[in-house]
Amino acid sequence: MKQIYTLMKTAVLGTLVLLAACTAQKDAEPAKDDSALDVGAIAIESYIYGYPMVTMEMTRRVMTNVVQPEGTRAPMGQFVRMREYPSAQFRDVTAPNADTLYTTAWIDVGKEPWVLSLPDANDRYYLFPMLDAWTNVFQVPGKRTTGTKAQKYAITGPGWSGVLPEGVTEYKSPTAIVWLLGRIYSTGTPEDYAIVHKMQDEISLVPLSSYGKPYTPTAGTVDPSIDMKTAVRDQVNALSADEYFNLLAKLMKDNPAATADTAILAKMAKIGIKPGEAFDSTQLGDLAKKALNEAPKIANDQIMAWMKEGIVAGDMKLESGWAFTTKTGEYGTNYMQRALITAIGLGANRPQDAVYPTSTGPNEIETYDGNKKYVMHFNKGELPPVSGFWSLTMYDENYFFVENTINRQSISAREVLKTNADGSVDLYIQNESPGADNETNWLPAPKGKFILMMRLYWPNETNPSIIDGTWKIPPVKVAE
Repeated sequence: MKQIYTLMKTAVLGTLVLLAACTAQKDAEPAKDDSALDVGAIAIESYIYGYPMVTMEMTRRVMTNVVQPEGTRAPMGQFVRMREYPSAQFRDVTAPNADTLYTTAWIDVGKEPWVLSLPDANDRYYLFPMLDAWTNVFQVPGKRTTGTKAQKYAITGPGWSGVLPEGVTEYKSPTAIVWLLGRIYSTGTPEDYAIVHKMQDEISLVPLSSYGKPYTPTAGTVDPSIDMKTAVRDQVNALSADEYFNLLAKLMKDNPAATADTAILAKMAKIGIKPGEAFDSTQLGDLAKKALNEAPKIANDQIMAWMKEGIVAGDMKLESGWAFTTKTGEYGTNYMQRALITAIGLGANRPQDAVYPTSTGPNEIETYDGNKKYVMHFNKGELPPVSGFWSLTMYDENYFFVENTINRQSISAREVLKTNADGSVDLYIQNESPGADNETNWLPAPKGKFILMMRLYWPNETNPSIIDGTWKIPPVKVAE
């Protein structure tokens, strides 16, 4: 922030000098514009702070703007039940997975609680993280935390108090808007799909007033003004400062800030951004208005720069060509990290549930090239240490699946991996088959550039652990 403030100060002061030479205004107006320095700095900080909630709202609008569940969308209070892994032709979202089937829903608990019923999963790995409007994961029922027996939860809003039915556990949401992001592990075979589909169909979500009664969800309505084609991130980035801060202020009325946010809220109030109140920039002088209008671009640049700057700060890690973070899902006052994760991985889990190392090349200089052959070597007993599952997924340079002859988008322990004589394991990452003897360990690559992503679900928290740094991801090397 200090650097940005200094740059803005130089620009604003220079403009003030020019204005002073051209006008003989009294002190009133220049005094108004002197605040441009503060307005610009506060607007940038406020934009970063509010980025997760504005993005969540824009995402919610797109994902719920349908009459009935279809594909990856469903009306408010109804589930999207993904029935199979995406194909290589899938383009709805970047970085899809071929490990878990999503069961997701958006709910508004501001008026009344909603009851989530989870059936017996028969020891199958699953997790059902609940995200508030600020993208914080406030509860995670599932195998790691609550086991796999049948369970019922009432998700209540910030101001709700009352009596719940017997056998229903309360999970209080800090905000009215909640995103349920259930993930259920599947091997991807027709037989396993059928088992998971049955579990998905038995998961129910009803308002508390309808609990224990016959319930038919209300059909959704389609708002034609909502842009259903442009990527949400692009829509958010295209909002003017006035549009952005008005939306943020409106959302904060029913989705209150955390107690720890007192300091940033006080700053926001100085420039007129207050929960539940319309934001009026006409009160600002010309220079302050200009600084406000420039804030979104500056803030967005800062957010994306955190990919690299976060390494120095300790929020991001870069090891052997792999970039990852263990600071997700719970952010406290680390607003920059929260904004970055929103921009590149909305819906991220807590690190205890999942870590997602990503690699664009064997080192910081090179990128992967499908004309080359690569190998990822794991010493004996050093495969990813997890209690859930691990996988290595192949993407093209745009983070989409790669079409290949064996229809394999990821490789994991569910394959019966071939071991070397010394007990080690080699994964072959290349365009052409490594031969029949090694095909079990083959992750097909495109002919051009590609990206690798690991998924470590329920990683160990103690040695060996990616969370505490006692387990290191092996590098991907060019095959000799």
